[in-house]
Amino acid sequence: MSKSFNLSVVSNEAFREVFQSMTEGIVVINEEGEILVVNHVVEQMFGYEKDELNGMTLEILLPERYRGGHIKHRLGFNKAPSPRRMGIGRDLAALKKNGDEFPVEISLSYSEAKGDFIAIAFISDISLRKKSEQALKQSEEQLIVYASELEKKVQARTEDLNVTIEKLESEVTERKKAEEEVRKSLIRERELNDLKSKFVSIASHEFRTPLSSVLSSIALIEQYKLKGDFEKIDKHTQRVRSSVNHLTSILNDFLSLGKLEEGKIDVEHQSVNLPTLFEDIREEMRPSLKDGQQILIDFKLDNNNFATDVRILRNILFNLISNASKYSDVKRNILISGGKNGQSLTISIQDEGIGIPERDQKYLFERFFRASNVLNIQGTGLGLTIVKRYVELLNGTLSFTSEHNKGSVFTITLPVSKTLE
Repeated sequence: MSKSFNLSVVSNEAFREVFQSMTEGIVVINEEGEILVVNHVVEQMFGYEKDELNGMTLEILLPERYRGGHIKHRLGFNKAPSPRRMGIGRDLAALKKNGDEFPVEISLSYSEAKGDFIAIAFISDISLRKKSEQALKQSEEQLIVYASELEKKVQARTEDLNVTIEKLESEVTERKKAEEEVRKSLIRERELNDLKSKFVSIASHEFRTPLSSVLSSIALIEQYKLKGDFEKIDKHTQRVRSSVNHLTSILNDFLSLGKLEEGKIDVEHQSVNLPTLFEDIREEMRPSLKDGQQILIDFKLDNNNFATDVRILRNILFNLISNASKYSDVKRNILISGGKNGQSLTISIQDEGIGIPERDQKYLFERFFRASNVLNIQGTGLGLTIVKRYVELLNGTLSFTSEHNKGSVFTITLPVSKTLE
């Protein structure tokens, strides 16, 4: 539906109030391109004082390189006026009073006032949207580059495999050994292909969803900013912050798994007071818990000091407690319990959550696996794989028990030969 305007009603107080309350900029010009009136959004957008633009030529709002061509377009519009959008398929730029350029969207309409032709331009500043679109585009490009690199590795390993097969034909005495190598290479090839496919699939979804959320929130913040609706601005600011935290969590999972796969994590034992560690973790995680959730501690140990890699143990506990919170409802407790059991130290994380279906339990520690009852909850399926690898670095074991819709208990068992007396 086209927008129309009649200058003769500007003096009407009710119309003036509506005119000035519009969230997009409005510029009214005569047939000679002289600015007759603008609303306050235009004055704020371009950095001019009240009524300062009145009487100026419209081209003052354009970068100098566009002014000559724009005069021709303006004269053409005067000859054959019709409601339309300007610059379809092209990026439009406007010029502030201080000389800064910024991207805009412009729609045109026209009317007559006492027999005189007037044109109306509706202007929106799309700077934030352009920045958001560019950020999303860069993220997608990085994902494509990563997928391309994985494909190159697959191709390179396939070529190595072909070379191995050729050698088999001339090295009969080494055939059995070579065949075993070929079999292992094929398994690695399949694993790499599977890893690539799962990574691209999960990353595409897990990255696109929060990025799209960020993009839409920024666009809404732009609108609410013009209206001064700070409550809704705060709401969407929090939504952006939550999406960024989710992206950070995904990246940390992939980086941790990459370091574990490449053997780049060294274990450094040092003394740690376990009750103090548990209390610190409870305080750090309190803000991220759901409403009414609490972390309870019931841990008994004659000697509270234990020698381990504190950084690795913290990562293990953070991951397990985060899962317990994520897969439990509000007002549900999470229990940290355990103690010394013979020559072993056990630490258990128990929740009152949705549990793990029995048919899914044997796959739980596989990369990218997600149980059938959590597909509507955000996640990469890497958390427990990483936890298990971390526990193994500490020469320990990880086990669990779970009942569907009743909760789960994950138990870490570590040797106590490192316990400090």
